[in-house]
Amino acid sequence: MLLVRTFVKAGIRMSTTKLGPYRVSAYNTAKESENKIHDDAVAQRFGFRGGLVPGVDVYAYMTHLPVEAWGRAWLERGSADCRFLRPVYEGATATITSDAAPTAMTLELTVDGELCATGSAALRDAPAAPPDAANFVEAAAPETRPPADEASLMAGKWLGMRPLPVTADFAANYLRDVRESHPLYVRERLVHPGMILRTGNWLLTHNVVLGPWIHVGSTINNFAPARVGQTLTARARVIANYDKKGHRFVDLDALVLADGTPIARIAHTAIYRPRQIP
Repeated sequence: MLLVRTFVKAGIRMSTTKLGPYRVSAYNTAKESENKIHDDAVAQRFGFRGGLVPGVDVYAYMTHLPVEAWGRAWLERGSADCRFLRPVYEGATATITSDAAPTAMTLELTVDGELCATGSAALRDAPAAPPDAANFVEAAAPETRPPADEASLMAGKWLGMRPLPVTADFAANYLRDVRESHPLYVRERLVHPGMILRTGNWLLTHNVVLGPWIHVGSTINNFAPARVGQTLTARARVIANYDKKGHRFVDLDALVLADGTPIARIAHTAIYRPRQIP
């Protein structure tokens, strides 16, 4: 659905386009994962109705509208941020809408009228120069992971992930799992941006042993699309490790690479140790 509106701001006539609604039947891709916040029984102990749909997949749903608006250009020179406010559960119909100006848009994801995630996306006029990969230490994921705590995730620590070859089958299964219907990815053999953001999770899970944990938000800057057949890696520095309302948070600054070439930079925030529900 496209609805064009015109308004006046600071004496400048601007037009916005109402994009969407784009609807997705949410699917919990992590029911069998090590993170038991996606397991119904464990999630209920933390006060949730059931296992949470991963935040990286909620973001994947939200990226449909920037790609609908700007196509491949957004994967080459776009940015986005996302914040997860309420859980999304498997089987729920997630509705994504946006108010979009020519080079920027807001994003909202609701379930049954309840706001579950917010974000924004933007398109730069020209590709931005990615940071020098040499400034991101190439750390190896350890064979034996320590428990996640203030020492293993201390500020200044460098993290790496095990390389991921993106095979055709892996890419196709991912598109199926996030219910992506846009033809761009199959037509041009491109890796979905949700998979790029998932590297932020892997930087944690490949380095430390976590209990139930929650991805709460990210900011993403795209420099180039990854292609099916390439190998994804990522390097990250722990920026902060802190307590907030009884939850223990970690912030990462990550550089994602495809066959060694930087393709995205991610600021990634997670609650790695939730407070216990009495």
